[in-house]
Amino acid sequence: MAIRIPFFGLISLHSPLVGILEHYEQIAKGMILIEESMECYISGGNGEGACKEFNALMREVDEVEAKADTIKRYIRNHLPRSIFLPVDKHVFFSYTRQQDDILNAGQASLQWLAIRDVMVPEIFQRDLIFFLAEVSKCVEMLRPCIESTLAWVDGDHIDRNSVKKRVRDVRIQHNIVTDMMHKLHSKLYRSDLDFKDIYQLIHFVEHLHRMSHNTEGCVDLLRVMIAK
Repeated sequence: MAIRIPFFGLISLHSPLVGILEHYEQIAKGMILIEESMECYISGGNGEGACKEFNALMREVDEVEAKADTIKRYIRNHLPRSIFLPVDKHVFFSYTRQQDDILNAGQASLQWLAIRDVMVPEIFQRDLIFFLAEVSKCVEMLRPCIESTLAWVDGDHIDRNSVKKRVRDVRIQHNIVTDMMHKLHSKLYRSDLDFKDIYQLIHFVEHLHRMSHNTEGCVDLLRVMIAK
C-alpha cells in the first residue's frame, strides 16, 4: 500500500525507510552541481577569476542541500513506533545524519574555493577532475546499496551476500579516493604554488574526500541493518 504525499512523492507505508532514497536523490543532484562548479571554476582560471556561473552553481547546491535537510527532518519526524520500524531507530537516525553529511561536505568544499580566486595550474587541473570523478563514483555506488538493503529489510527475495558485496565495493572505492587524496596532498605541498593557494586547495580536496568518507560510513550502517 502506498500514498502520495505532496513534495515528497510516493511514500510506501510498507517501508518507512524509503524516504532515505528521496533524500539520496538530492545528494545525487548536489554531486552533479559540485562537478559542474569545479569544472567552471577551473576553466575560469584564465586571469579573470573564477567563471561567472560559479556563484550561481553554489547557490543551487545550497538550495539542494536545504531541500535535503527538509526531507531528512520529515522522515525523522514521521517514523512509526519502534515496534513497527524494521531497523533500530538509533541506527536509522545515525544513517540519515551520515547521509546528510555527504552533501554538507560537498557544500563546504565549494565554500573553500569561493574564499578567493585561485589560478589552478594545468598540472593540477587534470588531477582534481579525476579525483572528483572518483569521489562522485563512490557517492553513486551508494544508491544500489540503499536499494538492495531496503529490499532485503522489507523481506523481498534478494541475496544478502550481494548486498554485502556492494558494501565492500564502496569501501574499496573509498580506499581509492583516499590514496588519490594523499598523492594530491604530496603534489600540492611539493609545488611552487603560493602557500595560500596550497592551503585553500588542500581544504577543498579534504572536504571532497569527506564526501567519500561519509559515503563509506553510510554503507557501514547499511551493513548493520542487515546484520543477523
